[in-house]
Amino acid sequence: MATINLTEFVTLESSDGFEFKVLRSAACLAGTIKKALDPSYGFREESEGRIKLATINGVTLEKVCEYLYYHQKHAEAKDVPDMEIPPELCLELLIAADYLDI
Repeated sequence: MATINLTEFVTLESSDGFEFKVLRSAACLAGTIKKALDPSYGFREESEGRIKLATINGVTLEKVCEYLYYHQKHAEAKDVPDMEIPPELCLELLIAADYLDI
């Protein structure tokens, strides 16, 4: 019988080896991450508490993590200011957001 990993943090690893420890509650705002950590799917990532994102580099993943926290913090708020996103990251962030189902 598999054990359920309910740790408060998960580790997201970028394609270039950067690691980000993120609150599980924030990380699970991304549908892809939520499914990977769902025990009913039986993925290895759930038991390890680590997700390797081979298509997302460290700079992009850092901004994704920032967005997840920003979204979690302002989930109930109205008139939330937009996050500042460097124009040179826009395309990569759109691709990452699509992949992560954010």
